[in-house]
Parts: sequence; structure tokens; C-alpha cells
Amino acid sequence: MCQHRIECPTADSSDREAAVPVALHPDQGWSLLCNGVLLFEDTGELLPDGRVIAPHRPLAFAS
Repeated sequence: MCQHRIECPTADSSDREAAVPVALHPDQGWSLLCNGVLLFEDTGELLPDGRVIAPHRPLAFAS
């Protein structure tokens, strides 16, 4: 799917979020990456095969 000279990570890779955005819609809270992943503002993801990745925000550190 990716047409870049240095290929972006595939949708199955653990670093899939590092792919280049091809459509940005911050007003709607999502971006489409060149590997077909829909990345949501809350860090959730929808993969091209329909799988859902739940939001995975880092935990806050207690002082």
C-alpha cells in the first residue's frame, strides 16, 4: 500500500502508528495513515482488516 521510498510500517507491525498520514481530520478526531490504519485522537485504531485496537494512553505517574 505504501508508495514511499523508505516503506512505512505495515498495519500488522507494532510500530504501525509511525506510517505517514495521508488524510488528516483533526476536527473529526482521526487520521488515515498510508498503511490503511485509521488512527483516532484517543489513540485507538481501526486496522484495514476491521480489527479494533483499544486506546492505549500512557499511564500517569504518581508523585
